[in-house]
This record gives sequence, structure tokens and C-alpha cells, in this order.
Amino acid sequence: MLVKWIRCTVIDRRGFERGQRKWAGLPGEPGFRGQGGGWSRERPEVAHIFSFWESRAFYDSFMARSHDRLAAAQSGTYKNMQVGLFDYRFDVKTGFEPRFTDADVVRVAHCTVREGRVEHFSLMQEKVWNPAMAGSPGMLRGVFGEAPGNEFLVLSMWQSAAEHGKYRAERVERLSLRAQTDADVAGLSGAVVQLDPSWTV
Repeated sequence: MLVKWIRCTVIDRRGFERGQRKWAGLPGEPGFRGQGGGWSRERPEVAHIFSFWESRAFYDSFMARSHDRLAAAQSGTYKNMQVGLFDYRFDVKTGFEPRFTDADVVRVAHCTVREGRVEHFSLMQEKVWNPAMAGSPGMLRGVFGEAPGNEFLVLSMWQSAAEHGKYRAERVERLSLRAQTDADVAGLSGAVVQLDPSWTV
């Protein structure tokens, strides 16, 4: 599976949201698995969109054929678009499905890992972070993905912002020390995204 993460700063909110509804045509595309997104809770002008494809080949075919037609509706409504493509590595919790209907927020963490630390970082994700997240009330499911250049994406879906906030307050610092995150990670950015149900495809 291929995970696509798009971030952009929206300059015309109504136009952007109107254009977002045009993506409802995606389910007819071969290899499309699901899409959802919403607004950053920390930076309300920043939109995040997550889409899932069966494979890179299906995604490339969509980009070559239908993408520009669907994207045209949002032209001029945003700036500073960043796009990341990540290959699925494993689930965070079990049975990941690209469904957004039961989630309230998505937490996305983007990590750049130091040379020579990739194996350790991946192992810690599996042995330390995943069990902790999987055992947290309100955490529904998630996915761990990798891109060239030692880049990783950890995406987790939560029933509510309050549940995620509790997990962050109570456990993240302790888990970071146990996983030696500072030794592994050269750069870390992320967001808590308030999902907009009308963006779910």
C-alpha cells in the first residue's frame, strides 16, 4: 500500500472546501483505497489530506490520467503545498484499514532518522510505540510508512482529541526515553488533524 500525505496553507477556505468535494470521484479509480483529512488543530489555516492506494503503479496511473482534472477545482485556493509518498511497512495496532468515519482526529508524525539508526528506529516503533498506542483508550488504528532518504511517517487515528491528548500527556515522554528517540531521530514534525467528515472519500 502507498500512503500519500498532503499539507498546504489555505488562502481561500470556502473555495478550497468546495474543491475538496470534487474528490468524491476517486472511488472509481483503479487501486484507490480511501481518502480523508481536515484542519490542523495547532495551525487552523493548514489543511492535511491522507490518501491510500493499493500500489505505486495504480497511483502513478491515476496521476497521469485523472488527477489534474480533479485538482483543477482547488487551483488558487492554497499555497506552500508539500506532498509525501510513503510505502506501507506495518500496522500500528492491528488490521489497518483506510477508514475515517469512526475517527475524530488523526495524529501524523514525520521523522527523519539518522544514518545507521533506521533499523533501531523501526524496531522501537514495533516494540515500544506500537504496543503503547494500541493499548491506549480511544486509539483506533494506524500505519507506519517509509520513504527514501530515511523518512518515516507514523499515522494514528483516534476517537477523540481528548483521548489523544491524554495519551500524549501521560506517556509520550516516558516512551521517548525508553525508545531512545533522540538518538534515532534527526528531525521530527507533525500535527493533530481535526477530521472533516465531508472530506472523507
